[in-house]
Amino acid sequence: MASDLTATLPQATPDEAVEVSEDTATDTPWVTIVWDDPVNLMHYVTYVFQKLFGYSKDKATELMMQVHSEGKAVVSSGPRDKMEIDVQKLHAAGLWATMQHDV
Repeated sequence: MASDLTATLPQATPDEAVEVSEDTATDTPWVTIVWDDPVNLMHYVTYVFQKLFGYSKDKATELMMQVHSEGKAVVSSGPRDKMEIDVQKLHAAGLWATMQHDV
């Protein structure tokens, strides 16, 4: 049965360009996570969220309270390269941040 199925599949010739995705995991959205720390004041964390991500004061406060009460919060999501930049910006602001695949 398998040989019948493969016989019906189109075959690429060496002259044809075939696009192959080497890492489908890069298509998966990534998230930036801010972790609670004993150093930064809550109003400073709220300020950083507003300035770096353009969140309203209410949204930034909500995320800050999630970090404070749950120990972490997802503050941004998108392609890996953008999340790497977000993590770098948060580190520059003195916050503890990491990134991971959105599962």
